[in-house]
Amino acid sequence: KTGKPQSVIVCKAAVAWEPNKPLKMEEIQVAPPQADEVRIKIVATAVCHSDLYHLLENRNTDGFPTVLGHEAAGVVESVGEGVTEFQPGDKVIPVFLSQCGECRFCKSPKTNQCVTAWTRIHQDLMASVESRLSCNGKRLHQFMGTSTFSEYTVVHQTAVAKIDPNAPLDKVCLIGCGISTGYGAAVNTAKVEPGSTCAVFGLGAVGLAAVMGCKSAGAERIIAVDIIADKFEKAKVFGATDFVNPKDHDRPINQVLADMTSGGVDYSIECAGKVEVMRSALESCVGSWGVSVIVGWTDVCDVAVRPGQLVAGRTWKGSVFGGKVGIPGMVQAYLDKKLKLDEFITHKMTLDQVNDAIDLMKQCKCIRTVLTVCQQ
Repeated sequence: KTGKPQSVIVCKAAVAWEPNKPLKMEEIQVAPPQADEVRIKIVATAVCHSDLYHLLENRNTDGFPTVLGHEAAGVVESVGEGVTEFQPGDKVIPVFLSQCGECRFCKSPKTNQCVTAWTRIHQDLMASVESRLSCNGKRLHQFMGTSTFSEYTVVHQTAVAKIDPNAPLDKVCLIGCGISTGYGAAVNTAKVEPGSTCAVFGLGAVGLAAVMGCKSAGAERIIAVDIIADKFEKAKVFGATDFVNPKDHDRPINQVLADMTSGGVDYSIECAGKVEVMRSALESCVGSWGVSVIVGWTDVCDVAVRPGQLVAGRTWKGSVFGGKVGIPGMVQAYLDKKLKLDEFITHKMTLDQVNDAIDLMKQCKCIRTVLTVCQQ
């Protein structure tokens, strides 16, 4: 049913009133969707490192108060004027990187960027230009245009993907960011080839998804790199063949990998979000043809490299949200048992336990914690 709903929804949300402070459960107001917008009842959401980055590392305090959360799945509650692709009851995944489908970028197979997508987001605030969320009369930022740490949210229709009605929302919510990001970085951005050797730096959910992508693409050897040894057993589940802990060596990690691979890996994928790791990942791939992909997000420090590391033939590139992964297709791959999701979920909690979930991630004691928000 289309048309402009008139009612404001009052619901619970976890509000970040200021940086470096615990989130507070509040009763907020969610305005009706305007033209081209969709109001979604969030059923499940996961905690991603990007949420922690904004809360703990981003230096711009103007991005608060905000409702974090961007890796989620839910059900359409109502739609605004002009929305025809979605209707109440549809199962959907909101996405932080929207696609208008009409611009030169959307029409190109080379990128998932969109001319209009970033015009709807204040990059420095990591929040949408518009917001339909408020608390006691105060406007709340919508983190990355999604704000899924809330029972209800409103997003632009170009930032919504309709998915199979049989999909379990507490599993496929992970496709809304981390899994698509890591898997796509290997398959779409690096374009890992069969029989190749790969190294993945950082074994959080994104890194493990990159390992899974390398395995799916036919890599013969996948070296998992992390400073937490306990993560290797989990990495093996997704296809890792070797594990290297930089703390076990008194040499730079790129030298260790060079010795292991007769000069360097074919592909390296950085999923830690640390500039020093980005450089190590680049230097770890073979000098003549190696491809290194930056996936981890940070906007705090510059990354530097000597020209000599590139001129012989290395390629250094970045990946946002895994390129054109196609969310409905990823969901179908999971339903067809061609994509792992359950194995990423180490903890299940409810929305009012979100601070406990954040602490788990801060302490590197989880891969993904999924929060139940609303009953379906």
